[in-house]
Amino acid sequence: MVGGLLRVMVCPPCNAGWNREDGAASWEALGFHHPPQSLAQTQHDALCGLLSDAGAEVLCLQPEDSLTLDAVYTHDASLPTDCGFILMNPGKPNRVPESQAHARFCQRQEIPVLGEIRPPATAEAGDMVWLDPQTLLIGSGYRTNPAGIEQIRSLLAPRGLEVLSAPLPYGPGPSACLHLMSLMSMLDEATVLVDLPWLAVETVELLKARGLALIEIEYSERETLACNVLSLGRKRLISLAENALTNRRMQDAGFDVRTFPGSELCMNGSGGPTCLTRPLLRA
Repeated sequence: MVGGLLRVMVCPPCNAGWNREDGAASWEALGFHHPPQSLAQTQHDALCGLLSDAGAEVLCLQPEDSLTLDAVYTHDASLPTDCGFILMNPGKPNRVPESQAHARFCQRQEIPVLGEIRPPATAEAGDMVWLDPQTLLIGSGYRTNPAGIEQIRSLLAPRGLEVLSAPLPYGPGPSACLHLMSLMSMLDEATVLVDLPWLAVETVELLKARGLALIEIEYSERETLACNVLSLGRKRLISLAENALTNRRMQDAGFDVRTFPGSELCMNGSGGPTCLTRPLLRA
C-alpha cells in the first residue's frame, strides 16, 4: 500500500452518473449529504492531476448503466494481490454490480482474477489494509462480514499470506460508511495515520507490537475525512486540502503532502483520496 504508485484506476463522477438526472436523483437513498454538484468533476480532475504528476498512469473505469454514484469510490469493489484481483461482494447492495465492472476492466487490461467473494459473504476493500507484503488486516463490520474475511483467507493462505481480523466500532450505525481505512491509513512501511479513539484496543496493540509509529489525526477534522490519505510512495502523500492541521502533522513527520479540495467529491459521499483510487501497480 506504500510502494511507488505506477498505475491506478479511477472512476470520474461523469462515468458514475453524477451528471445524469436518473443517477443523481438517488443521492438521498444512497446516503449522500446533498445532490451531486458539477464541482465534483473539477475536484476529481485535480486529483488525477496529482496522480499523473507523481508519475502514475491513470486509467478510467468505463461508464455502465449498472453503476451508481458510489462507483466513483473505486477502491472498494476489488482487491489487487500479486496473484491477481479478488472481486468483492460489497455490503452495500447498490454497489454489488461494481465488482463485475471491475472484472470487465481486468479483462480489458489483461489483469488476472484470483477469485470472487460470494454470498452470503460480503467484503469491501475499504476494510483491508496491508500491514506488510505478507499480512492483510481486514476490518469486520457492516460492510465486510466474518464469512467474507474467511473467503479471502482461503484464497490467500495457500499463497503464504496471513489474514488478520480487526473488529470495527458501531460508529454511526449500519447505514453509514465506516471502513477500517476510515480509521487508519498506512503512510509508509513504518508509519500509520490513525483515528486512535475509534480503533479497537486489539488493533492499536497490534500496530504497536509491530513497531509502527502512530500519527494521530486532528480530531476536529474527523468529519472532513482527515484519516483518509493515499500514499504515493517515497514519503509522498495525497490528502484533502480541508485538513490543514492533520496535514501539518504529517509534514512535521517528514512527509511530502500534496492536496486537492474535496468539499463536493469527497465529503458528500464520505470517500477520500484512498476511496477514489484503486491502485493497480506499485514499485
